[in-house]
Amino acid sequence: MIAAREQDRSFTPEEYFAWEEQQLERHELIDGRVYAMTGGTRNHSDIAGNFLLTIKPHLRGSGCKTYNSDCRVNILNTRNYTYPDLSVTCDPRDNSSPQYITYPCLIVEVLSDSTEAYDRGKKFEKYRRNPNLVDYVLVSSDEMAIDIYHKNDAGDWLILSYRAGDRVELKSIGLSLAIEQLYEEIVFEQQS
Repeated sequence: MIAAREQDRSFTPEEYFAWEEQQLERHELIDGRVYAMTGGTRNHSDIAGNFLLTIKPHLRGSGCKTYNSDCRVNILNTRNYTYPDLSVTCDPRDNSSPQYITYPCLIVEVLSDSTEAYDRGKKFEKYRRNPNLVDYVLVSSDEMAIDIYHKNDAGDWLILSYRAGDRVELKSIGLSLAIEQLYEEIVFEQQS
């Protein structure tokens, strides 16, 4: 999804929740400003769906919850709210709000040309402040390529890159699978 600044006024979270209920599209709240989420490509949607269809059954009965891009994530200790393409929480504190989760262990963002720099930079900077986050997954919609920012036991962030033929390791939820499973039925445009 692509975020575009919507309004010049500043919102409190309470104003934002009330205002957004009246809108036709979703908006992220970053530093008091709202940004409209615009549509993505078919590949973007299919890849996000493949992740959901793979992760949700894997977690069945575990107490963890998998959310699609309709669920907000509150950036811990801020008044910022985003809509990642997929998030997973195993933290019971996330049962306290019907509007968002705050303690995801896994966040997936399917990249587009217009959001890749933000997703890798400032957005990750905000997300990684959360001690519960273990895997931040960035997925290309132009080629078979996944980068996972993984927090190891020492608290250091490592970048793990996966390409065709690799097995993707989502250590936060104990899942290992062929990258091809996440790109099932995806057709890439020919590069000119």
